[in-house]
Amino acid sequence: MDALALIDELEDLVDKGVPVPLSGKSLMNKDELMELISEIRNSLPDDLKQAKWIKEERQRILDEAEDEANKIIKSAEDQLVAMISEHEITKKAIEHSNDILDKAREGARNIQTSSYQYADNLLENVERVISSSMRDLEQCMALVRDNRSELR
Repeated sequence: MDALALIDELEDLVDKGVPVPLSGKSLMNKDELMELISEIRNSLPDDLKQAKWIKEERQRILDEAEDEANKIIKSAEDQLVAMISEHEITKKAIEHSNDILDKAREGARNIQTSSYQYADNLLENVERVISSSMRDLEQCMALVRDNRSELR
């Protein structure tokens, strides 16, 4: 069960608490509350694992983009060396190689920018989900603390 469903269940449990007359407080089963809180705590690592996976996926994409850029640059450099050895076309070879390097670098920058954008969008979505979950959990925990304080 995911954290949000467990929080809904916790809310139902609090709503079903036995009211204490003239106090505005309710009695609840501590063991049930603690078990539910434990389940919530255990479900959160899944959300955190997903965020970690997204971070690792982002890094993998960036690494692939960098490798591809390096391959393109290496290929361009190899082409440049081969052309320099041919004296008749050295000047054209240098110009052409520089163009290839510029295009390769631009392509690498574009790939890297796109990768950063993609990873940032994924992380933004995860951040929203976790933030929402944490807000709901914090509200629920505050309610539980208040109820426990009132019970004491």
